[in-house]
Amino acid sequence: MRTRTSEISVGVLVIVAAVALFFLAMRVSGLTSSISGDGYHVTAHFNNIGGLTDRAKVTMSGVTIGRVTSITLDPKRQDALVTLELSNQVKDISTDAAASILTSGLLGEQYIGITPGADSTFLKDGDEIELTQSALVLEDLIGKFLFNKATEVPATAAPAATTSAPAAA
Repeated sequence: MRTRTSEISVGVLVIVAAVALFFLAMRVSGLTSSISGDGYHVTAHFNNIGGLTDRAKVTMSGVTIGRVTSITLDPKRQDALVTLELSNQVKDISTDAAASILTSGLLGEQYIGITPGADSTFLKDGDEIELTQSALVLEDLIGKFLFNKATEVPATAAPAATTSAPAAA
């Protein structure tokens, strides 16, 4: 009887630990949204989104205020249309705010950073962020650097400095 009780209690403990580990993994991975559908949606157009993905975070001053909900190709403008869901707690984002695609660290995940503007009107559901800055693609930067180094003309030796004799008085 005592063995059976201890086996059942160990089994329950293992199940509780597995469920807790599952919820922890979901929370850390970012698969669950802290906004949970109670936010408002805005859009932004970018020429190059780099490695930006759905569910990427949206931050302002380093604080997460939303998530990327969808990324599509705009057939009219031929660029990326990114839809953001922002928390209702952050209603005072001005219409002249700027959205930039940033990277956590050198090779980390990409996310959208919003820089506040100074306009007195604020974004509302369905509005578009007009000022955007596309992602900096590391491969493009390296290619530009190498191309510039290859086309540089080697510096020639500087001409020898000549000294002139002081004029006689």
